[in-house]
Amino acid sequence: MPDVLTEKDVLAFQRSLAKPGDEVSVSLSRKAAEYLAQVVKAKAEGREVIVAHGLDEVTPTEAALVLGISRPQVRKLMDKGLVPFRKVGSHHRIPMDALRIWEETERERREAALDRLADLQNEFGLV
Repeated sequence: MPDVLTEKDVLAFQRSLAKPGDEVSVSLSRKAAEYLAQVVKAKAEGREVIVAHGLDEVTPTEAALVLGISRPQVRKLMDKGLVPFRKVGSHHRIPMDALRIWEETERERREAALDRLADLQNEFGLV
C-alpha cells in the first residue's frame, strides 16, 4: 500500500503528538487509517513490523522477519539463487518485490504438495 500517508496525515500526526496527555486524537485519510490499522493489528498479534528505510530493499535479517524464517534460511535462499540480492560494499540488500514473489511461489508449491498428499491419502484410504 505505497504512498498511503500524505503530507497532511504526517502533519496531523505531528500536531497530535505534540499535545500533552496519554491519548492521541487525529483525523487521517481513509487509506492512512486502514494502513495504520494493519500495523496496529500486527503488533497486537505479536508480529514484527518492519520499516524498510524508505527503500524497496531490506537486509537479510529484515527479510527473515518479513518471511517468518531465520536469517540463515534467507541466506540459503540467496545462495541457491531463489531470492535475488545485490551487494552494497559487504552488505546484502534484497528487493521487497523478490520476497513477495518468493512467498507467492512458495505458497503455490505448498498448496500443490498438500493437494498431492490429500490425493495419496484418498488413494490409500487413509482418510
